[in-house]
Amino acid sequence: MTADRTEGERLTELAKRRGYYFGSSEAYGGTAGFYTYGPQGAALKSNVEDAWRERFTVQEGNLEIDAPTIMPEPVFEASGHLDTFDDMLVECPECAESHRADHLIEDNSDLEDAETLSLEEAAEEIAALDLVCPNCGAELAGQSVDNFNLMFETNIGPGSSDPGYLRPETAQGIFVEFPRIKEYARNRLPFGVTQVGRAYRNEISPRKSIVRTREFTQAELEQFIDPERDEPDLSAVEDVAVLLYPATEQQKDDGDYIETTIGAAVEDGSIGNAWLGYFLGIAQEWYERVGVDMDRFRFRQHLAGERAHYSSDCWDAESEVDGDWIEIAGFSYRSDYDLSKHAEYSEEDYTVFRQYDEPKTVERAVVDPDMSVLGPKFGGAAGDVKDALERLAERDPDAFDGDEVTVEVDGETHTVETDVTNFAVEEQTINGEHITPHVVEPSFGVDRTVYTLLAHAYEEDEVDDEERTYLSLSPEVAPRDVGVFPLVSNVPELVDLADEIVDDLRAAGLSVVYDDSGSIGRRYRRQDEVGTPFCITVDRDGLESDGETTVTVRERDSGRQIRVPVSALADELGAVRGGDRTFDDLAAEYDELTDD
Repeated sequence: MTADRTEGERLTELAKRRGYYFGSSEAYGGTAGFYTYGPQGAALKSNVEDAWRERFTVQEGNLEIDAPTIMPEPVFEASGHLDTFDDMLVECPECAESHRADHLIEDNSDLEDAETLSLEEAAEEIAALDLVCPNCGAELAGQSVDNFNLMFETNIGPGSSDPGYLRPETAQGIFVEFPRIKEYARNRLPFGVTQVGRAYRNEISPRKSIVRTREFTQAELEQFIDPERDEPDLSAVEDVAVLLYPATEQQKDDGDYIETTIGAAVEDGSIGNAWLGYFLGIAQEWYERVGVDMDRFRFRQHLAGERAHYSSDCWDAESEVDGDWIEIAGFSYRSDYDLSKHAEYSEEDYTVFRQYDEPKTVERAVVDPDMSVLGPKFGGAAGDVKDALERLAERDPDAFDGDEVTVEVDGETHTVETDVTNFAVEEQTINGEHITPHVVEPSFGVDRTVYTLLAHAYEEDEVDDEERTYLSLSPEVAPRDVGVFPLVSNVPELVDLADEIVDDLRAAGLSVVYDDSGSIGRRYRRQDEVGTPFCITVDRDGLESDGETTVTVRERDSGRQIRVPVSALADELGAVRGGDRTFDDLAAEYDELTDD
């Protein structure tokens, strides 16, 4: 066995050898933070994405979009990423290597939330801990800790006049397009929009293989709600058991986890927002379904200093690997921050009309500018001045109390005499009002989920006095569904039937590998190590059996075998992959082989 190696070391070795993932561009020395998924990894990752779409897009009745990964600079000015999307950087005075200051502190102390420290506090911790550069050993005490923006910058088109950025999250593509997407949702709240795609962050110190990289895949859902009217149906998740680590417990010297249910946690305020509670419940069930070990899983609430600039509350789904907890998803209440900011910067309509139950009579400030005056005075800008006056009247009626009123158009100030605006306050009967929706965001790290599934599925045991490594992956996400083997490769009847079975199973949508090399035991071991749930062996007994032709079906984890008619293979294995049947169900129906 390989107990002397850490969990991460075992996983990295297997991942590279069996084609799950490996460092990119290694022929040219490689670049930290970029990974290529091999045949097994690409299939596993794709299956995870499909499983996520099925649960969070299809079952929830949401819309899905696919936005560009490069967006113009004004998008990120509005979102706040240019000003606040930073990590702490400390640079070695000797070798000039850059390091994340909070990671250095956490790796060399008991502090778990160093990112909540100010820059000055981080520098003081580095000095107090006598930290040195991990690269060359030089002392880091006295070195300044600075903010480093994680955005990848580029230019759109020739030259540098139109700067853009690779998106650091897929969410902004959804927010920017809200004025059009809301039309597809018939302007009715609540509705959700999902997106699965690449995001980019110029990490200071990528680490832990595919856990912290510079290019990664996110699966995000933006749920748009009316905060005064919309509530989730908690009945679907109220009994889901969860392990919570609230901020209040983290701040105690003897703080501990809370074992509870979603319904109870929302009711007693442990989870302060019902929408967040709803999505935590959905996520708990989904993670268990795809194969995360629930004994190594928790939801941790962000401390105040950890929360992103747009978030009023946030919980992380975390998995334990190698004794460390890693974030694999975040659940954030973003309020109306994003839509309000994009409305402010773009002057587009990011609101939805809320219909009243009954019409209301209200007083409303209006203007009807005299265009015969505005036209000659402002020329081509007259229409924009008129629009600006209308917006100002709605927003700040008191601005029209004086003899003149001032508005800004494209950065230029324009002054208009108040009597020219024809300002008035009128009684109007209205049927509703425009509101800016609030946003609840579950954001999943696909790569980190893949890493967790592999780590939690990794097992070692002995079979027939031989060491065996296998990945106990859920049939729903395993990269291959089944391996097909003729018992021997020099019997045409066995080979022909094996070929037919391969074709039939592939036609049924199953991922199949054919292998006739080496002993049957060796072939089983190869498939066990990549996580293939079932292996089919074509033997003479099946050809010579009375009635239907049969084959043996072997289950990966237990090594148990049953004999199944060839005609039933596609339906039965498809049912197991889809979660409608289990191997135990099949074993109860078909003959199980024994060692006797």
